[in-house]
Amino acid sequence: MEIQWYPGHMTRTRRMIAEQIGNVDAVCEILDARIPVSSRNPDVDALTRGKPRLVVLNRADQADPVATKRWAAQFRADGCAVLETDSKNGVGTVKFAAAVRELLADKLRAYAEKGQAGRVVRVMVLGIPNVGKSTFINRISGRKTARAEDRPGVTRSKQWVPVDSTLELLDTPGILWPKFEDQSVGLNLAYTGAVKDEILDVETLGCHLMAYLGAHYPDALLGAYKLPALPERDGGESDTVWGFHLLEAAGKKRGFLISGGEIDTERMAKILLDEFRGGKLGRFTLELPEDLKR
Repeated sequence: MEIQWYPGHMTRTRRMIAEQIGNVDAVCEILDARIPVSSRNPDVDALTRGKPRLVVLNRADQADPVATKRWAAQFRADGCAVLETDSKNGVGTVKFAAAVRELLADKLRAYAEKGQAGRVVRVMVLGIPNVGKSTFINRISGRKTARAEDRPGVTRSKQWVPVDSTLELLDTPGILWPKFEDQSVGLNLAYTGAVKDEILDVETLGCHLMAYLGAHYPDALLGAYKLPALPERDGGESDTVWGFHLLEAAGKKRGFLISGGEIDTERMAKILLDEFRGGKLGRFTLELPEDLKR
């Protein structure tokens, strides 16, 4: 299942980042804590080279907490400052300003020695579509300056957002990259809503997600869909085939039947994705630090 989505405005965003990077002191990169590898644009390192980095593991409330701690340790080992947040409810966001000032402590000290204490610090905020960037900025700034919707591609232009008298944020549109070399990345982005559902085969996507959860979080599926057991997986069955059997089992339990007693697996796939994205199935992390080498 090949997934690609790279609207024209993302090319403009790359150009804008390159033009503005010299005007900021640091970069804040918002990642989805459930998919820290897939939600990290590989082009960002080159676009922002040399700038101190704060990594925000957002939607930590929906991710496996043990895995999130491992990811935080990994990014700190890579030289980044790290925050774990749930920006929708504000958890962790109050630590942002302090984290930025700690990240830039040497620069702020140098400013003070030059008699420039209180100089405005500017931070560029980057993230892929639908990672919660606008909601995060609204929480940090205490206002609804950034337009926030639960769908990708909403923010289309840059805007400066004041946090306090000495801290400003540069909000940027969500940016993907032109081609997903590893299709598991495309799948993970599709599961979490970073690419538009309109370009996807939702039923096939649901099969892949069911297969992953069945293999790694079987108890969550058993509990969510009141299944006595998961369908047995034949040794040679693909993820798509086994995932389809899981969709059928869940759809049958939910009573999603159509004419002739056939199970409406497409409807079940849509429900699965909605419940996964809404955190109703549990807390899942789809990638671990060893997946950094992709």
